[in-house]
Order: sequence, then C-alpha cells, then structure tokens
Amino acid sequence: MRLLTSILRGVTWWDGQTLNTQLWTWRNGVKVGEDSQGNLFYENNDKSRRWVIYNGEAEASRVDPEWHGWLHHTWDTTPTDAPLEHKNWEKPHQENLTGTAQSYAPKGSIRRSDPKPRSDYEAWSPE
Repeated sequence: MRLLTSILRGVTWWDGQTLNTQLWTWRNGVKVGEDSQGNLFYENNDKSRRWVIYNGEAEASRVDPEWHGWLHHTWDTTPTDAPLEHKNWEKPHQENLTGTAQSYAPKGSIRRSDPKPRSDYEAWSPE
C-alpha cells in the first residue's frame, strides 16, 4: 500500500502535492501559515513566489478568502499576522459544491429529492 501511495504521489496532482512540488517546497519553501482546512502556505526566500499545499483534494475554492488574497499578492501580511476583520453579515467560507450531491438545485429541478411539478408553462402538443 505504501508503494502504491508513493507511485501515485509521483504522477498525480489532484490529491495532495506531487514529488516535484515536495522537492521544490523542501528546497525553497518557507512555511508561513495554515488555514482552517489544514492547507499549508509557503513562500520562497525572496518572497516573490507563494503557493499552497492542499490538505487532500486540490480544489482552489477550498482556500479561505484571507489566504486567497495573500496568495495573489493582494496584501503582503499573512492572515495569521494580520487577521482580516469580518463583518457580522458575512457568511462563513464554503467551497464550490458544483458537480457534487450537495450542489444547489432550485425548486422544480429534477435533481431534487422532492421535485415539485412545474406550473409555469404548458407543454405544446401538435394538432
């Protein structure tokens, strides 16, 4: 099992870091923090490059908004050094659920477990 995990790590990118990313991080990376989902954030020594090592599936919507801003050089200080002030009307961060069973399905959608019959149109039938 351990051999299979090592082989998969060398050739896949969607479930954690690849071997090359691990080597690059080991040689050039300085860990600067971790978000609420366990993703690890790094930058190189001259602070010109920033990257994330996902905790599990590599899905960009799993990065908290505070860290997203830091990754894209919107601000220079990390959220651990200068936490963002949240407004009382802000909802907590949620990853993109498109394509999953938890994705939004509007009323009347056939994907709902209890689809309501549509009443906003009449089906056309030829004479």
